[in-house]
Amino acid sequence: MVRLENVGFGYGRGRAAPEVLSGLTFDVKPGEFRWLLGASGAGKSSLLRLLSLAARPTRGRLHLLGAEVSRARRRRLPPLRRRIGTVHQDFRLLPHLSAFENVALPLRLVGRSEGQVRADVTEMLNWVGMGRRFDARPPELSGGEQQRIAVARAVVCRPDLLLADEPTGNLDEGHAARVMQLIDEMHRLGTTVIVATHSTALVERRPAPILRLRGGRLAGDV
Repeated sequence: MVRLENVGFGYGRGRAAPEVLSGLTFDVKPGEFRWLLGASGAGKSSLLRLLSLAARPTRGRLHLLGAEVSRARRRRLPPLRRRIGTVHQDFRLLPHLSAFENVALPLRLVGRSEGQVRADVTEMLNWVGMGRRFDARPPELSGGEQQRIAVARAVVCRPDLLLADEPTGNLDEGHAARVMQLIDEMHRLGTTVIVATHSTALVERRPAPILRLRGGRLAGDV
């Protein structure tokens, strides 16, 4: 599902640009659940950018969903992205669309019928406790409500790979537990899951293998 071979990544240009990720080598097998841990600035969000195909490594090889994306032609990337669900820390909801339309967007991009779109979006919004806010736009929602919409959008297509960057960071304990229950349900259905978090409580409640970053490098067990 995911394989990195000596991957490095930097935001500058040229070989002399400093790397924010360096020498990453690890595998995540299909259907696995992994925690991604590390202090602020350790490189968690940068690694998730690579895994969501928002960026490519500056060196090394990244194999994702059966393709070597570090060297793949650009036209091969959109079909792969559609198999990945991503919960961004800054939500990235479209402000002019309602909660319903934000969650419906990935289903429409893959050509689902409107009947199926309505059924799936309704189910997901009810699951995350937003069933009464279908018509609300992101500026009308609290940070926690936007977080739940972002989670619903990420999982509505039943992705092969789910990446979540602090998915419970803006939620109270009850809604955080519900979101994690939804992520666990996706995992039980076969989705490969990688969750970045600062919450030791989440990790203690849900034991799973850990990817730990320190200074852009892997530290500890993989």
